[in-house]
Amino acid sequence: MKTVPALCAVVALVLAGCGDDGPPEPMTTAQAFVDAINSGSADAAAALTTDPAAATASLNGLYDGLSGGGTVTATPDFEVASASEEGGAVTLDATWRFSTTNDGTEEPDGEPKQWQYDTSATATETDQGWRIQWDPAVLAPGLSADTTVRYTPTDALVAPRVFDRSGTELMSQQTVTLVNVDSTADPAAVASYITPIVPTITAESIAADQAASQGNSTTVVSLRQSDIDPIAAPLAATPGVTLAPQLRLLTTDRALTSPALTGVSELWQSQVDDNKGWSVQSVNADGTVTQLAGLDAAPAPDISTTLDTGLQLKAENALASIPQQAAIVALQPSTGNVLAVAQNSAADAQGPIALTGLYPPGSTFKTVTTSAALEAGTATPDTILPCPGTENIEGRQIPNDDNFDLGDVPLHTAFARSCNTTMGRLGVGLPADGLQQTALQYGLGVDYVTPGLTSVTGSVPLADTPAARVESAIGQGAVTATPFGMALVASSIAGGSLKPPTLVQGQPGVADTTVAPVDATVADQVKTMMRETVTAGTATQLQDIPGLLGKTGTAEFGPSNEGAHGWFVGIQDDLAFAVFVYDAQSSAPAVDAAGRFLR
Repeated sequence: MKTVPALCAVVALVLAGCGDDGPPEPMTTAQAFVDAINSGSADAAAALTTDPAAATASLNGLYDGLSGGGTVTATPDFEVASASEEGGAVTLDATWRFSTTNDGTEEPDGEPKQWQYDTSATATETDQGWRIQWDPAVLAPGLSADTTVRYTPTDALVAPRVFDRSGTELMSQQTVTLVNVDSTADPAAVASYITPIVPTITAESIAADQAASQGNSTTVVSLRQSDIDPIAAPLAATPGVTLAPQLRLLTTDRALTSPALTGVSELWQSQVDDNKGWSVQSVNADGTVTQLAGLDAAPAPDISTTLDTGLQLKAENALASIPQQAAIVALQPSTGNVLAVAQNSAADAQGPIALTGLYPPGSTFKTVTTSAALEAGTATPDTILPCPGTENIEGRQIPNDDNFDLGDVPLHTAFARSCNTTMGRLGVGLPADGLQQTALQYGLGVDYVTPGLTSVTGSVPLADTPAARVESAIGQGAVTATPFGMALVASSIAGGSLKPPTLVQGQPGVADTTVAPVDATVADQVKTMMRETVTAGTATQLQDIPGLLGKTGTAEFGPSNEGAHGWFVGIQDDLAFAVFVYDAQSSAPAVDAAGRFLR
């Protein structure tokens, strides 16, 4: 911090005197001096000394040195401990607080970094009034005209590594090299080295980057060590090209990508920062250093995640061929552990849709509707219900897919065949909060603070009118869910209870609300229906996969319902997952992706 408010404001305090009692005393001068230091007013504080020029230089050097080159907020808190009217002896207590946060508050770990000491000064009466006899040591112990003081952070002794659930290294700090080009670089020459490694970097893309940089240097690509090594020498010799190595946290397997790793990277950085050391150093003119205060750096602990590398790669591969945005989230029902969070490149361009993208869940939400009806006692799995091809329910014309008509069938058949008309009628018979409360039991609408994971689950508002309940019952209207949220629903059904999601082992998420427990009997009944969906319902193309349970879904969207998302939620043993494909027009692409994922 360094500010220069009006000099006269502080000086006037000293020169104004103390009423009719005579000239100001040393205590008054000392107080004005420390007030100016605490406000960052180097010139004002220096004006209260016997050598303003030298004092200004020392104060500015102290402010600059303790700000770490602008990366640290250094806040002074000087106090006058005592001042003697006879002889002018002054004792100052000083504290400097250091913070790397933008607002100067305490560090995230709640342990402030501070340097405390006391110094002595002498106040003397001059022709201009009382002044502090200038000596740099007034500001800090050992400070002189030939020394400076600086704040220096030190990196954690050992950077943490990130492991998957089996203990295999998932991410580590590695060297990457930024390839920077200026306006003089020949795009074709640069591309001749880079395009064979990164095909998307071409002479045309490099030229476009140069044009956008308006004459400044621009980074065209960052390369891992194994990629840059064969081309480093000739690339560095190319006119207009500079190479800039730096450390980054990267996946050990370059093929592995996941939006979940963003949060893991942030947690990694937090642990690095928490284990950094710091020191306040006195630096002599010859460069020798004496530590005045500080804390030694410590090794940062490794991070063990719940991710399954093999399952993550299978999920990524299952989505790679889909042109639309697509995502898969997989959880372990028995623990709530997050096993995989995958999305394709089209989704990556839109952000972490697997974790935070909200969409109507369509017929996958019938798991909730059916559960609500079973729990309310309005139906059992064997209750015979009508499934007409289309029906006007409370003014809303509800059709089945291609208007298929099953006549009167048991609820389990209507579920497996995904009868919209049956579900619409069930929804109408529920209370306004019926779907909302059941959805909460399965985690949909519950938000979690989960270490390493930023996520939302979805929203199931109150359905105050029969028409609203019809829409909600088939996963349309105001109901929204993320792929993560629907995976949580499947996981809660599979395990018969809602387990908080966990990405870092031993650190489960904390819910923002308390919900009623899952009815385990109802969950078992829904699982039986989900099995029938695979063996004799809308997902029979997956019946070769042993023990698979599932529910397909198509969700209309757009002003005129011209688009339709594809969904599939599945359960296999201790695995629960959701597949989402944006504007797939049917559930088929999601079901196919589920097959590739599991096979």
